[in-house]
Amino acid sequence: MQQLSGLDNAFLVMEKENVQGHGGGICILESLPGREPLTLDRLVATVEERLHLVPLFRLRLRTVPFGLDLPYWVETTRIDLTRHITETFLTQGGTERELAGLVAELHTEHLDRDMPLWELHLVHGLDDGRQALYLKVHHAAIDGVSGNDLMTALLDLSPDGRPSGLLQKPPPLAEPGTPRVLVGSVATLIGHPRRALRLGLAAGRSGPALLGSIARRLPIVDRLIPGSRSENEAGRAPDTPFNRTIGPRRNLVLRSVSFATVRDLKRAMDITVNDVLMAMAAGALRRWLDDQNALPREPLIAAVPVSTRNAGDSQGPGNKLTMLFAPLPTDRVEPVGRARAVHEAMLDAKQFYGALPADLLADVTQFAMPSLAGLAFRISAKLRVLERVKLFNLIISNVPGPMDSLYIGGSRMLAYYPVSQIVDGQGLNITMLSYAGRIHIGVLGDPDLAPDLDRLADYLVDELDDLCAAIETA
Repeated sequence: MQQLSGLDNAFLVMEKENVQGHGGGICILESLPGREPLTLDRLVATVEERLHLVPLFRLRLRTVPFGLDLPYWVETTRIDLTRHITETFLTQGGTERELAGLVAELHTEHLDRDMPLWELHLVHGLDDGRQALYLKVHHAAIDGVSGNDLMTALLDLSPDGRPSGLLQKPPPLAEPGTPRVLVGSVATLIGHPRRALRLGLAAGRSGPALLGSIARRLPIVDRLIPGSRSENEAGRAPDTPFNRTIGPRRNLVLRSVSFATVRDLKRAMDITVNDVLMAMAAGALRRWLDDQNALPREPLIAAVPVSTRNAGDSQGPGNKLTMLFAPLPTDRVEPVGRARAVHEAMLDAKQFYGALPADLLADVTQFAMPSLAGLAFRISAKLRVLERVKLFNLIISNVPGPMDSLYIGGSRMLAYYPVSQIVDGQGLNITMLSYAGRIHIGVLGDPDLAPDLDRLADYLVDELDDLCAAIETA
C-alpha cells in the first residue's frame, strides 16, 4: 500500500468531462518473416505472465473516507485482463494518419477508477501488414521516465522473448481494507507538522541561492501579480488562440526525425539534444502562428518537464518531476540564433531550478486535502482562471527512450510515438521520444483551438532541415 503524492492526486482532481488525466504511447509493430502477427490471445498471455514486473498494472485507487487524506495505491487480487486489453480494426491498408485519428478518439475516454488505471489496445489493419499497440495509463500513476520503464518490462530485446526463469512470480499480496487505509491516513496527518518543518528547513538552507535566483527571474514571478507592469515587461506568457478552455475533442499528429541528425547538430553547436528539439518547436510554432496571423510579438513561454527520479525508484508508481519554465524564442527569425537563444534560456531556467529543493513541489502539494483540492479545480475551471493567468503557453517534453530495437510476441517495434495530454488553458502539447535511431513526435491539440496540426508537425520536420542548412552555410 502506497499513498499518492499531492502531485499525483492533482492529475485526478483536474479531471472533468473535457479534461483527461492520462497519457499514453503508440507502438508500431511488424511481424518478422516466418512469424504470425500478434494476436489478442498472445498479447493477453504476455501481459499476464509479466504482471509482477509492472507494479502499477496491479494497483488500483483506494480513497480515504470523506476525502480527508490523499488516496492510496493498493494491490488488487482481482484483475480481469479482458477488460483492460482490447483489439480494434482499421480498414485494411490503414495509414498512420488514420491510426492517429483512432487513438485521438480513444484518448478522450476516461479510465475507470474502479480498476487499475490502464488500457492496452491492439490495432490491426495498418498498411504493409503492420499493427499497433496503444497504451493508455493515468498520469497519477506514471510519468514519462517510468512510462519508458513500463514498456521495457513488456517488451523484449529478442523476438524469442525472455527465459522463463526471469518471469517467476512472487506470491500475491492481500488487498488492504478500509481500516488499514484509515490507519495509514492518521499516520500521514500526524506527520504533516514534521513535513512542514522539513520544508521550512529545506527552504532555509536554499535561501541565499533561492533569493538570488528569484531576483534574476522576477519577470517569471511577476506574472502572478497582474497589473503591476505591462504584459511584456512582466514576462507574462503572451496570448495565443490555443490558450483557452479546451473542448472534449482531440487531434493527434505523428512525425519522426533522425536522432543522428539531431545529435550532429548538438555537437556542431555545442548545445544539448533538448536545445535542438526546443529550437525546432520554436521555429515551427512561429511559422504556424504566423500563418494564422496570431504570432505574438513576445516569445512564447514553454514548460519543460524534468524528471527527478533516481535509478533505483523508476519502477514505483507516481510522478517524480518538476517543471522548468523558459522563453521560447518565437520572436527570432534566424534558425541558428534561435537555437542559441534556446540554449541560454534553458541554462537560465536550470539555474533557477537548481536553487530549489528537489522535493519542494511534492512537499508543498502534499498539504492539500483532496476534497478541497477538487473544489479548487472546479471553481478555477468555472471561472476560467487558467485563461486569465497564463504562466506558460504549452508543455514541450523530450523523453529519452531505448536505442535498441524491442519486440513483443515475436513482432518488432518499429516506432514508439508519445501521446500526452492537454488541459484547460493549454490546448496544445508537443512531446518527443527517442527510440531505435529516430525521435518520434506526438503533437496533441484541441482541433477547435489548434487547427491544422499537420502543418505544425510538418514545420517541426522542416525546421530541423533549415537548421542543418544554416549550420552548413555558416
